[in-house]
Amino acid sequence: MSQAEVLRMKPPLVPLATLIGRELRNEKVEKPFVKYGQAALAKKGEDYFLVKLDCQRIPGNPATSFSVFAIFDGHNGISAAIFAKENLLSNVLSAIPQGISREEWLQALPRALVAGFVKTDIEFQQRGETSGTTVTFVVIDGWTVTVASVGDSRCILDTQGGIVSLLTVDHRLEENAEERERVTASGGEVGRLNVFGGNEVGPLRCWPGGLCLSRSIGDTDVGEFIVPIPHVKQVKLSNAGGRLIIASDGIWDALSSEMAAKSCRGLPADLGAKMVVKEALRSRGLKDDTTCLVVDIIPSDQPVLPSTPRKKQNMLSSILFRKKSLNFTNKTTNKLSAIGVVEELFEEGSAVLAERFVSFEFFSALLNANQCPVLLVALLGKDFPTNANSGIFRCAVCQVDQPPAEGLTMSSGPFFSHGSKRWEGPFLCTNCRKKKDAMEGKRPSRPTVVA
Repeated sequence: MSQAEVLRMKPPLVPLATLIGRELRNEKVEKPFVKYGQAALAKKGEDYFLVKLDCQRIPGNPATSFSVFAIFDGHNGISAAIFAKENLLSNVLSAIPQGISREEWLQALPRALVAGFVKTDIEFQQRGETSGTTVTFVVIDGWTVTVASVGDSRCILDTQGGIVSLLTVDHRLEENAEERERVTASGGEVGRLNVFGGNEVGPLRCWPGGLCLSRSIGDTDVGEFIVPIPHVKQVKLSNAGGRLIIASDGIWDALSSEMAAKSCRGLPADLGAKMVVKEALRSRGLKDDTTCLVVDIIPSDQPVLPSTPRKKQNMLSSILFRKKSLNFTNKTTNKLSAIGVVEELFEEGSAVLAERFVSFEFFSALLNANQCPVLLVALLGKDFPTNANSGIFRCAVCQVDQPPAEGLTMSSGPFFSHGSKRWEGPFLCTNCRKKKDAMEGKRPSRPTVVA
């Protein structure tokens, strides 16, 4: 049975409202403890991490607390990794409307993550620096885990029964055929380094620039087809809990997901993180920065995540996540929770920005209704093009004022309103239009070279 056939047999996603309703009706379900450990060995000193245990959806209300864990693996310098560490969380939170319920907050989070990644990338590129960074960004609210990632840092989930699930998608050109197709369709070239004699060496890279990743934050000196739009996955754990291992590629180049999970089972999170790094070092040596966060999401009455032997799986039970249909009873829910079932709430990985949001008209309506102005700002910048009579136009993304003759192009496509009048905008400068087209998989026209 092919993987595609298995995926077609999977039941539909369970609405978040249904799951939270079940949680509220079950008085025995308590908010879990979140315990973590961190370990690292530096080779180039370009890895950074973020841990925040005291975030609050409603400031001043401890009952609305959530936790954030993130890994930033910089390249070509450290500035992008540091900038993302310092600004990404606030950009994500600013894209979520205030005064909404927990259910609505969790539903808004995946799109807010996309907006936050894009806004952080735009802000960093305005600094004129050329470094870049991968990001794996994890938000834990109760039993709900939301992961957004660009690049090749990774987050895995180890649950009861020894089932290891991947919560991220690697954006390495060497391993991701869909990303290779998107880059080439956008006008980029994918190939290996050529050395003297015509021999090709090393991993597949994107040209111009030579980056072996197709998504990152920063990297202003590479093609516009390297995009900051993250893969986002949201799951809900059972009340048996689970363990997350978040790490940079220095770990994953040495260990498989299964090996990393197995190396730290039965250990507290702090010792578990050290053991994963130690195992990676033993397996491959220190060839890159290795940073690891181990995060345990455990019932409040358990001091440590219990270790259970790995269960044998057939083809169907090896599906990454088991999903429950809407007509399951609470009794069935409790039974499934006992064996550590993980329910998938949301997953989207398209690099086309227009596919990650509904129409521009929808956001304009929200803006006019004062429902979600921050999200619109996070996507398109603070101001729309100003006084048309002034002869100065402002790019809706990078916010740079330019005369109309300086290559400013009118917006088009599904992300912008087809009803906009041409003199009202929104407008995009040439560079931002290329970035938008690349995100939508449009191949730029090739210039004609005259001999």
